[in-house]
Amino acid sequence: MVQLTWPHKDTDWAPMLGEITDTYLQMAREIAKREPLLIVVPSRNDLPREVLEMENTTVFECPTNDTWARDHGFITLKGSEGTGEEESEDSSSAQNIVLLDFQFNGWGKKFEAAKDNAINRRLWERLFSTPSEFPTFGRLPVAFRERLGAGSYQAHLDFVLEGGSIESDGRGTIYTTRCCLMAPNRNYKDGRPMTEQEIEEELKRRLCADRIVWLDDEPLPGDDTDGHIDTIARITPDGTLLRLPLPDPIFDEDGSPLPATYANYLIINGAVLVPTYNQPENDKAALQRIAAVFPDREMVPIDSRSIIKQHGSIHCCTMQYY
Repeated sequence: MVQLTWPHKDTDWAPMLGEITDTYLQMAREIAKREPLLIVVPSRNDLPREVLEMENTTVFECPTNDTWARDHGFITLKGSEGTGEEESEDSSSAQNIVLLDFQFNGWGKKFEAAKDNAINRRLWERLFSTPSEFPTFGRLPVAFRERLGAGSYQAHLDFVLEGGSIESDGRGTIYTTRCCLMAPNRNYKDGRPMTEQEIEEELKRRLCADRIVWLDDEPLPGDDTDGHIDTIARITPDGTLLRLPLPDPIFDEDGSPLPATYANYLIINGAVLVPTYNQPENDKAALQRIAAVFPDREMVPIDSRSIIKQHGSIHCCTMQYY
């Protein structure tokens, strides 16, 4: 299952709402035809009719500040990672998952994020609500509640962590960047910023990890996140670090750089959604490189020139649960 938090008129997307909605529609179509899709939006009235009629899709109405589901969505642990037990071969896809709810503070208090920081709690509460508690739209669909509700909830709201700031090999190793996790206005202890060692111990404990690998890369020009790893490098199925060439520089209308990257792809069932930037040779090379890493999946190019105008791309917009 994948979450999209939908753009609306009260977000920074307002001046280009039609353009970004078209891009989100394309992502929604590609995701929903392969696996369950969760759409978070303040009101169903903010959604195109096509989305409301889309199969394999659940709409959750909830106040939102912005759209970056990767950073405000649940981080999921599965199987022995989440429960401390061996994962049985006959387990359903949503069993033995733990939904970790970390604090999201707008990338070090750069932007207002209180509504986005409450999405996970609101969603979990709604899973087990009665119709009288939400009389307008009642409970979430039974099938959806059974999928997500099979897991358990853990509050980690005393620790700031964005999904885009970490990569996991699924074998106990977490990759991250110093420039992000050590940036100002993230995590404090006894009134001072946490040290690298303290952050590492927290990551190991909270994510059930054995090892933390710190990268020394600098943030891309124009990056609001202080250098999320999902803009820089990704982990391949065999556990190696994948670095992709960058697109040619892209600038906004004021001449400021935008953090365009091919690393911000999304892996879904049977496919990889790959950002492209209307740079035919560069786009083709990135698609071929990623296809070589995922030979059993279809490469689906998504023109991400609209998303990059707000300093993100496909992986930033989405969060997978299981």
